[in-house]
Amino acid sequence: MSALAAPGFPEALIRARARNGTAEVFPAPDAYGRELFGPEAYGTGSGSEHAPGTGPHSLGSGPGDSLDRARIVPPVFTPERLEKLIDLAREPEFTDVDLTTRIGGFASRLPLYLSAFGSTRAGSGDLALHATRQAARLGIPMVIGENMIPVHGYRRAGDAGRSALLGRIGAYLDAVPDGVGGIVVQQSTEDADSEVWNLLYSDPALRPLLETGRLAFELKTGQGAKPGLGGMTVVGGAEAEQLARRFTVRKVFDEPGERQLRCATPGTFTDEILRQQLRFMRNNFPRAGTWVKFHPGRDIADAARTAWAAGAEAVTVDGAEGGTGYAPRVFLGQVGLPLAECLRRIGRPDGCLLASGGMWEGGRALRALALGAGAVGLGRAALIAVDEDPEHGLERLVDALALELRLLISALGKYGVTAVGPEDLWWPDAPEHRSVPDPLGAVR
Repeated sequence: MSALAAPGFPEALIRARARNGTAEVFPAPDAYGRELFGPEAYGTGSGSEHAPGTGPHSLGSGPGDSLDRARIVPPVFTPERLEKLIDLAREPEFTDVDLTTRIGGFASRLPLYLSAFGSTRAGSGDLALHATRQAARLGIPMVIGENMIPVHGYRRAGDAGRSALLGRIGAYLDAVPDGVGGIVVQQSTEDADSEVWNLLYSDPALRPLLETGRLAFELKTGQGAKPGLGGMTVVGGAEAEQLARRFTVRKVFDEPGERQLRCATPGTFTDEILRQQLRFMRNNFPRAGTWVKFHPGRDIADAARTAWAAGAEAVTVDGAEGGTGYAPRVFLGQVGLPLAECLRRIGRPDGCLLASGGMWEGGRALRALALGAGAVGLGRAALIAVDEDPEHGLERLVDALALELRLLISALGKYGVTAVGPEDLWWPDAPEHRSVPDPLGAVR
């Protein structure tokens, strides 16, 4: 029996992809010649025991958030395909689509990165190590979440034991090919007290990352699962006593306190505080990249512009659909902007924009890319995939997603990640006189 469950997420579809890889992009081949295929009312997909109409992220035209409801609309006339035909001296194919890109200063084989899991039990144990190794082999960047050192401690690589954070860094370094990928380490309020970035920047074990330009630090201001709150985990009584020196710990589950809620603080930010924090990062850690992560707040556009102006090499927006961590139920369904609205408000980005929140298949990823994101993050989907198959589940999931991206981008008559744009989407809930609204500003 699987260890993880993800209510409200297309878990069965993700597990099928983790088992079968690119085969799940198409209907079952043994149905060919016996079934007539058309749009699926609820997008249950092939090989899935997912109940029709359940889960927010379908493959068809059924219920979903606003990003899922946008249709991808290939044009009739494809001048960029003509340019590619002339360049290749043959008709272009979907295999000619180039998915390599740069993500926050890192070279990546795909417009994907492994999202932060943080200090939760699922995110800092064996599943995280399996996801780390596979992300490294895929040649995509990896973000390590906040509160790892305050919760699990820190030991340098030469010591007898290695912390969860250093264990993941070592596993990534052992598997990543030369010239691609990178590691991003978050820091929150409690992390700053533990001087996480100082420890890592001075650790000889991380010298290979610094020398190859594959280390970045991410200032975390919030997350999609619980905008406005800090990280939360459930801890036992003995661990609660130990953590109470650095975190708020409360007995909210039972009076004896056998299980308690550990809460981190979200930190306090104004535009000036953010600018000063980013300047501090650039000045004190000049060989590491500078990233910042925002929760889906109503002023997300101002926050993103402030970060880019202060020198951030990447801005991550975690939509309200995102989250692998523990959160109050009221936040999961009622707090924060949807990812599509965040991207619409930001408009044309001033720098590298990264998007996370409910990502697991190529159509949703393509829509985010069309709205200005340079890459998308895999969080829950990655953990489910490695729970299904610890050795290759994430790789198969990504193989399926990459194939879908190549097929979709080729169908649009384009052949690179940065070529897609808002003109490639149609929004069914837009006013009729704006048949193809451009969320980045223009009406087409």
